Amino acid sequence: MAVLKVTRVSDRLTVSPQPGRDDFPSLAARGVKFVINNRPDGEEPGQLTAAEGAALAAESGMAYRPIPVRLPDIGVADIDAFSKALGGAIGPVHAHCRSGVRSVTLWALSEVRAGRLAAEDVRSAIEAIGFDPKPAVAWLAAHPEGVPK
Repeated sequence: MAVLKVTRVSDRLTVSPQPGRDDFPSLAARGVKFVINNRPDGEEPGQLTAAEGAALAAESGMAYRPIPVRLPDIGVADIDAFSKALGGAIGPVHAHCRSGVRSVTLWALSEVRAGRLAAEDVRSAIEAIGFDPKPAVAWLAAHPEGVPK
């Protein structure tokens, strides 16, 4: 069994590729209280569904929220849902998708929309935690209306 690669994004948030069945107890043991799933059901054969993830999270004492997105289709409502879920969670949050990129992209865009991260700093912030910043940078370039002035 491969060990889930968990990356710390902030004091409140970690991200990873999609956890397997055996990873939920270890996430809980790390102190995670809330799991956000950014992966749509059915992307790959055999992946856990949101319903399965919710059940596994509950068995491990964690709350769970699916916010499924596809990178080219992320909208302001998706970013705001992620921000609301993260902000409303009690305790540490873990977000996942196929690789972690969508989750990090949603985090960075939510930070920009909240005024905690400047749009011009998104590239360096995402690179600093080891992820590809291109999706977030492209989203910001294509959606100037989504960035507060």
